Amino acid sequence: MRPDPKVKAVYLYPKPVDFRKSINGLAVLVELDIKVAVFDPVLFVFLNRARNQVKILYWHRNGFCLWLKRLEAERFKTKPDAGDEAIELTVRELNQLLEGVDLWGNRPHKVLTPRFVS
Repeated sequence: MRPDPKVKAVYLYPKPVDFRKSINGLAVLVELDIKVAVFDPVLFVFLNRARNQVKILYWHRNGFCLWLKRLEAERFKTKPDAGDEAIELTVRELNQLLEGVDLWGNRPHKVLTPRFVS
């Protein structure tokens, strides 16, 4: 599964999640902690404590989908100073995270949208 361009946003849950949780438990975390409508065209990304598994929850047409990836070696890289707020990623950044890229170790400059020349 690779996200398509119709995805509006990707939210990485900042805390480790008990992976015994399935669709219902993860949907509750979305509504209570992330505070984003779970039925929007959005991907919700969760990591376990060991950071060797990722679950992605999303709504597709008429039901929830839950995608799981387990690494046999290594770990997913996460933001070192993640607080309690969900981390918003782009689809490109999610794909890089799934490939093993440390997004926070080598960040590009922020994109600016100036309104006038200073």
